[in-house]
Amino acid sequence: MSKPTSSAPSQRMLRVGEQVRAALTQVLQRGEVRDPLIETTVLSISEVRMSTDLRVATAFVTPLGVADHAAPIEALNRHAKYIRGRLTPHLRQLKYMPEVRFKDDTSFDNYKKIDALLRSPEVMRDLKDEAGPDDKDGPNDKNGA
Repeated sequence: MSKPTSSAPSQRMLRVGEQVRAALTQVLQRGEVRDPLIETTVLSISEVRMSTDLRVATAFVTPLGVADHAAPIEALNRHAKYIRGRLTPHLRQLKYMPEVRFKDDTSFDNYKKIDALLRSPEVMRDLKDEAGPDDKDGPNDKNGA
């Protein structure tokens, strides 16, 4: 049986990643990790990417309301083995419990840059130019067809 040549994640990788994300969320919500920084920081886990062998889970975390994202991510990585143990009851169906790694999620920053670009005066001017004089009445023009 040959391996797929695509680098896209398989359906199983996506499903297991979502299960790990849900389990991580439960562990962190319940306050099972005794670290003052983690307990006082609101964390958003946007995605968990699994390795092809499902043995490594990379969780993309955004600490909300904190200027320094490095400190909470470092604290989570310090407690990664403990968190892995706390995930075990939630993920009993897996043959191997994945090693959990935490990384800063920069997708919100990317979305903010794209939003700023779309709201820039140059883009707004181009959008107004595309509308043109023919579109002022819109699709409900009574004089048309």
